[in-house]
Amino acid sequence: MDTLYIVIPAYNEKENIKQVIEDWYPIIEKHNNNNLSKLVIIDDGSNDDTYEIAKNIQEQYPLLVVLTKPNGGHGSAVLFGYRYAIKNHADYIFQTDSDRQTLASEFEQFWYARKEYDAIIGNRYNRGDGKLRILVEKVLLLLLRCIFHVRMPDSNAPYRLMRLELVKKYLPNIPENYNLPNVILTTFFVYYEEKIEFVPITFKPRQAGNNSINIKKIMKIGWKAVRDFIYIRRKMK
Repeated sequence: MDTLYIVIPAYNEKENIKQVIEDWYPIIEKHNNNNLSKLVIIDDGSNDDTYEIAKNIQEQYPLLVVLTKPNGGHGSAVLFGYRYAIKNHADYIFQTDSDRQTLASEFEQFWYARKEYDAIIGNRYNRGDGKLRILVEKVLLLLLRCIFHVRMPDSNAPYRLMRLELVKKYLPNIPENYNLPNVILTTFFVYYEEKIEFVPITFKPRQAGNNSINIKKIMKIGWKAVRDFIYIRRKMK
């Protein structure tokens, strides 16, 4: 059996975190390899009870790992999780988010296809998170097309199964606390013609709690992303 690490970053998700664990734990339990597979929650310095809630129920779930770190943003937490999976010798990393917009029930199609591809990435073809987020993704795809000359249906979907060796190959090219690690990983995969596949997934509205990203933050991240993309593109062979 292959060792699977499910990586889920969380920030101020006290209303979602218990249900997220209950949703995803059966998946890691089903695909457990000699107690080596893990469901990893990374609390990104929440200022609510997210970490305490997850930590308090950890004893109920032997394959659950609850970690916390100083707040650095979603991208920082994702990278923290990827590095943790690499350090612990996972075979596959699956990443999703803690806002319950994705479905654990759609995981199996990704897992069954893992031998055919080095990465399988969700395509949020019908998004439930609002017109602004849809527009942001379209602008992002246009930027990637202009700067990197790559085409893809979805660059930043928080629903991706990746062979560890593929993540390990490109992670050194990403700054430690980079804001958009999934975007640039997807870009690397497409640019260097890795064996990947995009699979349509359900993407619901946020199920509880408040989104920590507003239009001001999106604009700030966007301007920085453009500069970072240009810098990374110049370094690429």
